[in-house]
Amino acid sequence: MNIHASTTDSESEDSAQEADVIHEPRLWAQKGWTARVVKNEDDDGWAVEMTPDGQAEPALIGPWTMGRDKKNPKPLDINAFNTLVKTASEVVRRHEQHLEATMHKKLTITKNNQQIIVALDIVLDEDDPHALLSASDLDGTELAQIKVKPDFKLNSTSAHAWIDNEYAKPK
Repeated sequence: MNIHASTTDSESEDSAQEADVIHEPRLWAQKGWTARVVKNEDDDGWAVEMTPDGQAEPALIGPWTMGRDKKNPKPLDINAFNTLVKTASEVVRRHEQHLEATMHKKLTITKNNQQIIVALDIVLDEDDPHALLSASDLDGTELAQIKVKPDFKLNSTSAHAWIDNEYAKPK
């Protein structure tokens, strides 16, 4: 007589997540992050690397505390790991916000008593890197859109010049 144990999908997911959890003195993996305590190459101390799952490079590297013997690193624990996850997540979020700000610029100018929103959206394309320069009114109605070089500098002067030139492609 064969008896087969049945597992639900959520039980399978839970066991897969538990398999991904590592709690060792110098290596913790949980919650989508891996913390690894490594020898600090710059001095005699230790550092901790925080790497998001699926990434090759750490998002955060910081100093790590020495243990009581003043030779070996203090072991990782749940409180330290949670603090490191929070800090590394904030660093990643700030980096993403900065990238978003550099890839998408927007300003509002007034021309002939009309407010116009001028936007520059950089398109990362290996074969054809470019940016889209667009103008719209406050209601969102598009007034113009053209393709420009990805290094186009959008500022008040360039926006006014573009509008004054009846939205012709800037030189």
